[in-house]
Amino acid sequence: MSEFDDRPAARVVCLDRDGRVLLMHWYDRIAQADVWEPPGGGIDPGETPLEAARRELAEETGLPGSAVLDRFVEVERDFSWLGVRYVKHEPFYLARFAEVRPEVDPGELTEEERDAYRGYAWAAELPSDVEPPGLAGVVELLTKDLP
Repeated sequence: MSEFDDRPAARVVCLDRDGRVLLMHWYDRIAQADVWEPPGGGIDPGETPLEAARRELAEETGLPGSAVLDRFVEVERDFSWLGVRYVKHEPFYLARFAEVRPEVDPGELTEEERDAYRGYAWAAELPSDVEPPGLAGVVELLTKDLP
């Protein structure tokens, strides 16, 4: 890896009525690897992490950013994407939906995202190659003590 990036970012763990987790499917053409992860992305200058999480959710999924709750878990991340290594802490926020598998419409992806986008899934079980690897524990922490 020749590049390094520590731009702040925020992610959203979306749960449908049945507790499925929304995962975005991306393809890293440099690493030639599939990546499954919750929606999210960089925090713009002047934006709070919660504002960024709500904006990114709407942009990447078409789901309402207002569904993102002010409830998060800090997640330590160390991963590579398109030849760039990212090492940072990211807040993972929670969004809950009353429907079963709400339809996702990634209508506002950047050009880079459109090139990498392969679809999405509402996962009842997390795949072994999910990013971050400890996502199941993050979901557990986010939903602890919720009705």
